[in-house]
Amino acid sequence: MKLSVAIAFGGVSVEHEISILSAMQAIAAFPDAYEIVPLYIAKDGRMYSDASFQKTEVFQDLTKVTQENYEVQLVREHQRVLMQWKKHHFWKTSRVIDFVLPILHGTNGEDGSFQGFLKTLHVPFAQCGVLSGALGQDKVAMKMILQDQGLPLVPWFYWWKQEPLEEAFFAKAQRLGYPMIIKPSNLGSSIGIAVVQNAQELKKAMEEGFQYDDKIVIEKVITPLREINASVLGDMEDAKCSVLEEVVKQDTILSFQDKYEGHAKSKGMAGTNRRVPASLEKEEAQEITSYALASFQALQAEGVVRIDFLMNADTKDIYVNEINSIPGSLAYYLWEASGLTFTKLLEELIQLGMKRWRREEKRIVSFDTNVLQLQAKGGSKQL
Repeated sequence: MKLSVAIAFGGVSVEHEISILSAMQAIAAFPDAYEIVPLYIAKDGRMYSDASFQKTEVFQDLTKVTQENYEVQLVREHQRVLMQWKKHHFWKTSRVIDFVLPILHGTNGEDGSFQGFLKTLHVPFAQCGVLSGALGQDKVAMKMILQDQGLPLVPWFYWWKQEPLEEAFFAKAQRLGYPMIIKPSNLGSSIGIAVVQNAQELKKAMEEGFQYDDKIVIEKVITPLREINASVLGDMEDAKCSVLEEVVKQDTILSFQDKYEGHAKSKGMAGTNRRVPASLEKEEAQEITSYALASFQALQAEGVVRIDFLMNADTKDIYVNEINSIPGSLAYYLWEASGLTFTKLLEELIQLGMKRWRREEKRIVSFDTNVLQLQAKGGSKQL
């Protein structure tokens, strides 16, 4: 009997449609040894499933996808996890879910929250766990850990929405120096990002950024800039780095349009203009590869991730920018360029997830002894 793998995609995130693109790419390349169960999470958080959910065209009209007949829920029954239909159907029965592959980008999916839900169900899953997912999503927490590990970062600071944009803030920004780049701490796909040249533009960008997040990262702009990306695959015991790519941009920053619109609509991040492999000196490529592996370890990542780097084209200084714990298109294009097919990549992700599951199953997480019974037998006792 084939292992039943639920592919979770969509989600309550501004990157909802990008997740659909990535999932459809994975479904098209999925190994024949597994049974695919599409698990679509709508923008309101409800879950739906149907065998037809394996083509991008199905999701062009989301109202048809979110029909009551398709709504499902995941529940634990004894030692297994079931996908049950919310509305009773004589012709549909509950199905066992053996494994979950999350392909959810951004908040409420990539940030560890969905992984926590899976852990409470006690079902094995691929990719980063709760902690590493959360660290990868929160740029402030991520930068603090990378900085603590001695990895090179662009000069930066952050600001809370609750803190007023007054003299202290603008003085700190002035010390950092214009131009600077504004990023919501918990978003991806270049949403809410702006480059500012002065205090007036900074104030406007901060106010707009706070519409997406309560915490904003402010960084010094590197110019002239080259953006180099690497993908890492593995776990804390063993990890390997892909070939490197250089992203070719149309704008000052790699915009949402650069990534996903135009020719890239059906390809997601795989359709972005890029040079693979990146044109780098051997020593530069080795340095970025070493930083990628060190960042992967520092953030306790698992599965396949993409780690983005900034490089000053004049000075050749290299900086770790961020990690994407569930990268667009699962970064399969970097692994294909490294000699690993998308199908083999998916197989490795499942094997890594099952390896973690077997390891965690050996841990002691509770005791058979009931302390309340012991307390009753021994009388009232202060704990």
